[in-house]
Amino acid sequence: MNNSQAGLTPPLPEGRWALFLDIDGTLLEHAAHPDAVSVSQELRVLLERIERRLDGALAFITGRSIAAVDHLFDPLKLRIAGLYGLEHRLRPDGKIEAADEPADMAALADEIELELASKAVYVERKGPVLAIHTRAAPQLLARATELVEAALARLPQGYRVIAGNAGVELMPLEAAKGAAIRRFMQLDPFTGRRPVFLGDDTSDENGFDTVNAAGGISIRVKPQGETAARFVIEDVASAIAWLEANFGEPVAPTVSRNLVA
Repeated sequence: MNNSQAGLTPPLPEGRWALFLDIDGTLLEHAAHPDAVSVSQELRVLLERIERRLDGALAFITGRSIAAVDHLFDPLKLRIAGLYGLEHRLRPDGKIEAADEPADMAALADEIELELASKAVYVERKGPVLAIHTRAAPQLLARATELVEAALARLPQGYRVIAGNAGVELMPLEAAKGAAIRRFMQLDPFTGRRPVFLGDDTSDENGFDTVNAAGGISIRVKPQGETAARFVIEDVASAIAWLEANFGEPVAPTVSRNLVA
């Protein structure tokens, strides 16, 4: 649906919810370099409270690696699907199911770095996922996309290109946030709950589709263009305020007709 069809996100009715959260652009403002962001203590405390309130049914669904997220949110550790679901930690204290960088992807990353890394473009190597960030040099997004699309033809079958708001990524087909959400929903403490997913980018659209199909609540933060999300939130600050209002304290009894189905 387009932005005019998506509704402003209302309060949630009481229920058994499972909450899935993207990070960059949803909980944290984007920065020119992924390492330039920081997490406030207030956000850590809020997430800890939400996890307790939902009896553990809270997970990050992110394009970052799990190691990068743990470093960013330290000492907080949550359930997480990293690299769009290619990595998992199914329990906060559990083992990380990690993903390595294939040799063919490594060679392509070397070539792309050689052309773009000195031009204010950050080439991020995330195992089997290659991300090119052009937020600091938006005029190079088209060239970065050309390079990644050309690289796709040189890789074995099973990869795809995902264009984002300020960059482009090359990743395996099985890297999909929707699949990561479905996996969590089959496990305790998520099973039997109604999913809620907040995201902000094109890579989150697959997750919105999955949550919609499950009868859940899909929310896109600061949408640009069409979205499968049923609801929208204006910006990161508003998203955090909505989480605080709906999960940080007892849920208000206000019921939205759009959410009762």
